[in-house]
Amino acid sequence: MKEDIRQCSTVAQPHNKIGGSHTTIIGGRHGKKLVRLISLHTEVKKIVPSVITVRGKSNPGGLIIGKVLRPDDRGNLRLLISHGTSSQELRIITTVGDLQGGERIMNELNQMIEEHTN
Repeated sequence: MKEDIRQCSTVAQPHNKIGGSHTTIIGGRHGKKLVRLISLHTEVKKIVPSVITVRGKSNPGGLIIGKVLRPDDRGNLRLLISHGTSSQELRIITTVGDLQGGERIMNELNQMIEEHTN
């Protein structure tokens, strides 16, 4: 019973969905808002930040772009965030277990991002 309550509270609180070996997200507040927006989707189970890549030297800052990329065979996705010359890939673990479900969630998440940025 106690475990059921803990799982329900994790689903209800999007900030608990972010995990992994580090929680650094590029783009400052705007990057974190983008990840928080993705975590609001009911079928997103966990978001795991990955390596930050920097291409060349330039002034920090610039436009923040987020795009959810194609799913794997289990329906898990990747979120690519670009901020100036930096980029970061985040793994999105979903509750669906197949490619078709992952494609559906990918389209829904990209639509959420598009509506939020316009």
